[in-house]
Amino acid sequence: MRRIALALTSLLAAWPVAAQTLVESDRIDSTSVTLYRDPQRGEGAIRAGGWPGGYALVTETRTIRVPAGRSVIRFVGVSEGMLPETAIVTGLPRQVNEKNRDARLLSPAALIDAYLKRRVTIRRTDRATGKVREGEAVIQSGPGGGVVLTTADGVEALGCSGLPERLTYPGVPADLSARPTLSVTTDSAAAATVTVQLSYLAQGFDWSANYVARVADDGETLDLFAWLTVVNGGSQGFADANTNAVAGAPNKEAAAVLPRGPDLALHLRCWPMDTTSTFPRWGMEPPSPPAPAAPMAYAEDIVVTGMRSARMPMAAPVPAMVAQQEELGDLKLYRIPEPVTVAAQSRKQVAMIDRKKVRFERVYTGRFEPFDYDADGDGPESEAAARILRTENLAAKGLGLPLPAGGVAVFEQARGESLLVGESDLADRAVGEEVEFGTGESDDVRYRVVARPPSRRRQPFVVEVTNARATPETFELAIPYGLASSNAKLIERKGVKTWRVTVPANGAAHLEFALRLER
Repeated sequence: MRRIALALTSLLAAWPVAAQTLVESDRIDSTSVTLYRDPQRGEGAIRAGGWPGGYALVTETRTIRVPAGRSVIRFVGVSEGMLPETAIVTGLPRQVNEKNRDARLLSPAALIDAYLKRRVTIRRTDRATGKVREGEAVIQSGPGGGVVLTTADGVEALGCSGLPERLTYPGVPADLSARPTLSVTTDSAAAATVTVQLSYLAQGFDWSANYVARVADDGETLDLFAWLTVVNGGSQGFADANTNAVAGAPNKEAAAVLPRGPDLALHLRCWPMDTTSTFPRWGMEPPSPPAPAAPMAYAEDIVVTGMRSARMPMAAPVPAMVAQQEELGDLKLYRIPEPVTVAAQSRKQVAMIDRKKVRFERVYTGRFEPFDYDADGDGPESEAAARILRTENLAAKGLGLPLPAGGVAVFEQARGESLLVGESDLADRAVGEEVEFGTGESDDVRYRVVARPPSRRRQPFVVEVTNARATPETFELAIPYGLASSNAKLIERKGVKTWRVTVPANGAAHLEFALRLER
């Protein structure tokens, strides 16, 4: 057995190890980015700040010169949020043997970490003469909590002299990249120039619709315009990309946690500017370095057909390009007809929906809480009614198309100006569904619910509605509880008994009803 083991050891030692050629691909011929919304965000627009919770399917086409034999191909410039387990590479002469997502990015902290126990050059200002001089140094520790060097003057900390200091390095280590990189290992029988397609899912993207509703002077119709807002929270942009957005709720399982390289920021910590004889608090733990800023935060710039704005535009411009709606199974696909740049850490907006003269109804609504009343029967103070613009998603009303979830800003005319009157969120609305835009509360239409003394099986209430406007207004109050009696006819709305009444101009309306009490 010992002879066999020795023979196997000799054989393995003599076995030739295939040399690997490094091929770097940093030029992308074409890119396609398909965005999916954050499955946890729900309705409404994308909230500002933080790492976007959606994802994207990125497909890149690259032309690569593959040498004969085994090679390592580095795809430089992939998305920062790339999920390496989803990467698919097609077009190579043979299949991929190995994939690696290189998380170590070029940064001051990464250079320090890569050059531990190695020689570098330190450039500093001499305190006595004021002249700049250079010398050799060996990095002994870092980058967390500071950088300690060994120089000709002894052991010292970087950046603690009070004068300018910096390190220079003989080169960039091979495993550090200035941009996120995916490496694959493959074999080829002969050298060839090939067109390769790389597809993968990436985190850190999101999209939503942003609606602008402008009420016409007649008070009965509105113009509805929607922007398709695309968010890229990563550090890698995609120039001239064929960009799409998918509306709906495709099933999305939790992904593995992305590997993190070392902290990109370099935190230097020094001794206090004092001496051991005068500083009274030696022995205390030094303060922790400041928490690094969220690496995934994205910028707040909104690109709107050549103009930049920090807020939603007040008026809907004439769109030069509108996203086209297509079917994707049971989902909806919005395809931007021309290539656009999905820049790093940015938002981009493209026109999505443009509908004129959408007919709507203005409705005021109240909220009924049967257990929130005064035991003496006086009841609460009157409340302002919520004001809603309601329509149906039908062609007969001026719509008749799927409306993706997003934020809505409603503007009305006042002396020739278009002024904001309310903002709200809109959930996904299919064709035929009811659509409502909330515009806040009205002090002109107010209501009060007063509880009367109960009997053994009944709890009576009185509702008082007042209208201070010069026009009749529609008021609704839903009563989602067991009803015993009512002095007015109630309608069935979304499965709930609802009092719907037209309140006269400068007038009032009343309702008396009772709930059944379970004994």
